[in-house]
This record gives sequence, structure tokens and C-alpha cells, in this order.
Amino acid sequence: MAENDDLELNELQDSADEAQMQDAGAFEDEDNGSETGDDNSDISRTAADLEAVFDIPVHVSAVLGKSRMQVSQLLKLGRGAVVELDRKVGEAIDIYVNNRLVARGEVVVVEDRLGVTMTEIIKSDRR
Repeated sequence: MAENDDLELNELQDSADEAQMQDAGAFEDEDNGSETGDDNSDISRTAADLEAVFDIPVHVSAVLGKSRMQVSQLLKLGRGAVVELDRKVGEAIDIYVNNRLVARGEVVVVEDRLGVTMTEIIKSDRR
């Protein structure tokens, strides 16, 4: 994937903030017909618009790396075996939603569990 197809997280946030500021003037107050600059009402409208999709389950995968091997090699693996992956230490991992690459991130430890923090959102041409 070309570098131009990738958006840094802060660039995405900046463009979202600009769009929200432009949209804030587009909504009119129902009581007096004047424009509203209240960000809370805009957020409430956005949340209400998305409420229908909140309960839809999605499959999220964080891929640390990949490796190819023959079935015979796979069957020889046992406890303590090391499988070499195609990533280097510290390199970003891929984050998939419903088998579609949507972001890259880093592994973090949250209390006693592993987690992933997104560092880059992947722009997709497919809609």
C-alpha cells in the first residue's frame, strides 16, 4: 500500500475537527431559528444518528506478524517452539476489522492484559 493511502491519526483528527466546525454552523436551533455553536448538541445528534449501529458485532484482529510454513513443519511444533514472524521488534502491528485493514498500532500493557493503541488510520478507497 502506498504511503499516500495512509493518514496519520492526528491528520485525521484535524480534518474531523474542521468538518465538525463547519457543520456546527449548519444546524439551526429549533426554538428560535438561530444558528447554534453548541458542540454538545452536535455530538448528541451524531451519537443519536449512530445509535442504530452500536449493537452490530464486528471482529477485531491485531496481527503481530505472519509466517509461512508447510503442514509437516507445523505438525513438528511443540511446547516452547519459536515461530519467526515477518516483523521486527518495535514495528507497527496491523489492526483488522472484519478482515479489512483499518489501522496500524503498537502493543501496550493495560494492568495485566495486552492491548493495542492505534497510531495510524489506514485510508481506504473502497466504500
